[in-house]
Amino acid sequence: MLKTYAYQDLDAQAIQALVNRNTDPNHAIQDSVLQIIEEVKQHGDVALKSFAQKFDKVELEQLYLDAAEIEALANSISRDQMRALEIAFQNIYKFHQTQVRRERTVETMPGVSCWRELRPIEKVGLYIPGGSAVLPSTLLMLGIPARIAGCREIVVCSPPQNNGKINGFVAYCLKLLRIDKVYLVGGAQAVAAMAFGTESIPKVNKIFGPGNQFVTKAKSLIQGMTDVSIDMPAGPSEVLVIADESCTPAYVAADLLAQAEHGIDSQAVLVCTSASIAAEVNKELESQLAILPRKELAAKALKNSYTVIAKDLQEAMDFSNAYAPEHLIIESDQWKAMVNKVQHAGSVFLGHLTPESAGDYASGTNHTLPTSGYARSYSGVSVDSFVKKITFQHITEQGLEQIGSTVEILAELEGLHAHKNAVTIRKK
Repeated sequence: MLKTYAYQDLDAQAIQALVNRNTDPNHAIQDSVLQIIEEVKQHGDVALKSFAQKFDKVELEQLYLDAAEIEALANSISRDQMRALEIAFQNIYKFHQTQVRRERTVETMPGVSCWRELRPIEKVGLYIPGGSAVLPSTLLMLGIPARIAGCREIVVCSPPQNNGKINGFVAYCLKLLRIDKVYLVGGAQAVAAMAFGTESIPKVNKIFGPGNQFVTKAKSLIQGMTDVSIDMPAGPSEVLVIADESCTPAYVAADLLAQAEHGIDSQAVLVCTSASIAAEVNKELESQLAILPRKELAAKALKNSYTVIAKDLQEAMDFSNAYAPEHLIIESDQWKAMVNKVQHAGSVFLGHLTPESAGDYASGTNHTLPTSGYARSYSGVSVDSFVKKITFQHITEQGLEQIGSTVEILAELEGLHAHKNAVTIRKK
């Protein structure tokens, strides 16, 4: 079912071709997104309502739901569903709460003290996808660290459903996060709205959240066009599974399908240590795919996916590090020995009983992760993503005596005499 390649037959160029994904060679996506951004920048709410009609097939009188409407939608879900969201909330909160640490003051020389302090980003925008699947878990993954960081204003955008509302599960997450307004805007237009501000939607300082290729492109473009920053390029989802003879093929197939059902532009890659594993996984893929409600969508994603057969786990890890997956699953008894070999990955799932879905929902780690190879240079979302770290320093009289001449000499050799004088005048 998956196209198969032997690692030993792949040269550097072939490997590069395999690990490239979600490219826009003819700039078709970029051109469309630039047009959307310009419309929102020029026409604000009017453009957003027009795009809702065009893309979401819904006519909106107003672009947001207030606290009362959120409360009513939140109460529409069952108690069991509420409890599941509450447990996820608690685990995610517990994991992220440990990320807030006060750093100690360092005396670099006698009388010269330096330290850093955290300050929350004041206004943050959270994009919650709502296309082929509604993702309340993403709201928890973004909203919880924003709350822990202490962000003053949290703006949430999510595309409207056919009835012009949001899903009850998203509404319940808003309630858990104490957010009393949600904006009914999706796609690249939501990113543009939060970047420039409209009559209804406030301008933010930083935009967070995954999305399709249009959302990802909008975030990248906005970062270059405005003073608004982004969390990372987080586009269509992907998984790479490393499996050896100790794996259970049914588990491997289930993990690949869990990724494939996200959307047709998702990718699920298997790197295994024998052709027999590949064959058994393919057999499992066929039987498990047949009973999936989203099988047509998952089947299309699998057409863009593939298997690489490596001679051993080291070779498998070499390919994984070249791919730099958003999610890496190591289905092997030898997973402990592999941990230190992981160089590039967004989030890693170790052993036979750790499915990626646990991290997607409720184990505690964040599922907003770098895709498309950006795991080589980006981390997943954390509390750190929602704060700035400001350096402070204080110099006493003793400190100025200690460091003064060093600064004077360095300023003079760079030809910056006013810099030198700022020290000299104090020494006098």
